[in-house]
Amino acid sequence: MIDFHTHILPCMDDGSQSISESLSMLRAEARQGIEGVVLTPHFYAHENSPAVFLKRREHNFRQLKPYLWPELPEIILGAEVQYFEGICTVEGVCDLRIEGTDYLLLEMPFSHWSNHMIEDVITLNDRRGMTVVLAHIERYMAMQPKEIWSHLRNCGVLMQSNVSFFSNWKTQHKAMSMLSRREINFLGSDCHNMKLRQPNWDQLPEKAWTLAQKSAAYYDFQAAFYEA
Repeated sequence: MIDFHTHILPCMDDGSQSISESLSMLRAEARQGIEGVVLTPHFYAHENSPAVFLKRREHNFRQLKPYLWPELPEIILGAEVQYFEGICTVEGVCDLRIEGTDYLLLEMPFSHWSNHMIEDVITLNDRRGMTVVLAHIERYMAMQPKEIWSHLRNCGVLMQSNVSFFSNWKTQHKAMSMLSRREINFLGSDCHNMKLRQPNWDQLPEKAWTLAQKSAAYYDFQAAFYEA
């Protein structure tokens, strides 16, 4: 299994604040059976341009890299991009895709989405070499009409869910149903630290592991991950 969504890269956002904390998180991922980790620090357009963000990400990754021993999961760089007005027209957004793939992890507003926002997502997804993956979709579901989700999926937009969606007894049945219907394409811990938001793959039901690994999107991403 590959953890598709993490905030392990140190000193980038509200996630890990030190190399030591990042290594503790990576060791926890390895203990829980994770073989690959995508580093997806938050990208906020009002704070940095894509070029400045990528320069910071590269610098911080170089600080971490000497400590990445073979027993730790494989690493690939990405970003969790917060939606902003006009995102589909900004050329540099393409550089925020997960390395070696077409996937852009996109965090949407925690509110009702306007038709303009939805069209922005679809337009972005239609750009050559771009596939949008919506981050932690369980957080938005109650805020959007049901037909929005089928429309986005029909347009090729993919969906990521957090492990917590499956570990919470209140939402576990819905999460498993969605995964079995291929309405969830990727799973991630969305881990931020080793206190309140640590890697939590040990809470994922075994059946969810099996179903996720049968996903065609996961299979394709796994191949691209190890090639990268």
